[in-house]
Amino acid sequence: MNRRLILRTLGLVLLCEAAAMVPSLFISFYYTGEDSRALMISIVITAASGALLALVKPESLHVGYREGFAIATFSWLLSAIFGSIPFVLSGVLPSPVDAFFETMSGFTTTGASVITDLEVIPQGILFWRSFTHWLGGMGIIVLTLALIPSLKIAGMQMYKAEVPGPTKSKMLPRIAQTSRELYKIYLIITIVEIIALKIAGMNWFDSIIHTFGTVATGGFSNKNASVGAYDNLAVEVIIIFFMIVCGMNFALHFYALRGNFRPIWKDPESRLYLGVILSSILLISGNLVLSAQFEIGKALRDAAFSVSSIITTTGYATADFDKWPLFSQLVLLMLMLIGGCAGSTGGAIKNARFLIMFKAISKQFVKLLHPQAVVPVRVGKEVISQDVVENVQTFFFLYFIILSGATFYMAGIGLDFISAVSSVAATLGNVGPGFGAVGPMTNYSGIPDSGKVILSLCMLVGRLEIYSVILLLSSKFWR
Repeated sequence: MNRRLILRTLGLVLLCEAAAMVPSLFISFYYTGEDSRALMISIVITAASGALLALVKPESLHVGYREGFAIATFSWLLSAIFGSIPFVLSGVLPSPVDAFFETMSGFTTTGASVITDLEVIPQGILFWRSFTHWLGGMGIIVLTLALIPSLKIAGMQMYKAEVPGPTKSKMLPRIAQTSRELYKIYLIITIVEIIALKIAGMNWFDSIIHTFGTVATGGFSNKNASVGAYDNLAVEVIIIFFMIVCGMNFALHFYALRGNFRPIWKDPESRLYLGVILSSILLISGNLVLSAQFEIGKALRDAAFSVSSIITTTGYATADFDKWPLFSQLVLLMLMLIGGCAGSTGGAIKNARFLIMFKAISKQFVKLLHPQAVVPVRVGKEVISQDVVENVQTFFFLYFIILSGATFYMAGIGLDFISAVSSVAATLGNVGPGFGAVGPMTNYSGIPDSGKVILSLCMLVGRLEIYSVILLLSSKFWR
């Protein structure tokens, strides 16, 4: 294990995080400045810690998969720890556990919150809270690789440990080029949505905050009632569009920005993703109309926003779906598990894994009828290797083991069944709001501290897709 190189890389990550806090300081100065001292001290502490680690001189630049997994996991942990300092020092969240929960929720783009009144928080802290979404959406490691060319040797190992999805592919020959291209696309989408929301009626600050939450599929708002506070159809339509776009594989946007839209229409995962969204909207809106809760226009509007928000794991809300009929709630719970596409900013299991599992199950039925047949697992025109199929099967098993275990724990500390299941599903899938005590119109402030720690770990495990975190718990990993 090349521990010195791991420490040096973690130092570079912290230096990037310290630099990322600077815009929040400027925002603070522009408004009241009451949180500027907390932000300045946080920047100094983070930068000093990063500089000390970055001074460590590695004996070798050779990095294997173990180093890549260690760097990915510890980068996210350290980013959440140091990112929580502004919340503690400003007094917004004096409890370190609450501050860590909020920051982990931000970086992992979960959007679960313990803050009870957002509208009294200084703008600098609010900006930092939402900016953690933007930083975590495309990935802390991907950003570091894009900014620091010296990590090019370790790039692919780190990239594989962080980027979501059952398969990892590069759009360009060098991983640093791929990382920079991903962030260019990410930045373009961000700028376009900010302008669109401003035109739709938001002020500049609100449009920036909600854009960070949308493109990262995170869901932090600066309003207690989330997007529902605006009651603006144009705002909702814009956010729906960008949530769906950012829940798709960003490699497809790479081709689309070059005028080639065919990969989007031909991609089996995208077709499944869009089909699930459309069918879920129709099912829920029909259920709402039949239950006499809404007229058809209102039902379609609320269903479209809620479905788009949940399947992309964004977590914004315009309606209290905790009061909807049980059928509609079950559809949303299913969407919490499905999530977005591989290579997107969305969380949960991913449509690609469901596709591969469906194909693998189909293969087993064919083999029962024709035992001697050679039947490949094929998604579209691509033949999926047996290694990837086994990886997906193991992922499903681990996902539901963790979901079950954490649910038992949450029930053991006093949550009712619905709240326990949905709180774990919402944090493990990086969704944010759940049902019951953690519904869209409430938050996680009532969860005991031990529960917040467990849910914070669920966020980390969900964002790094289990393997990177679980591997570090194995004694064999450290030998």
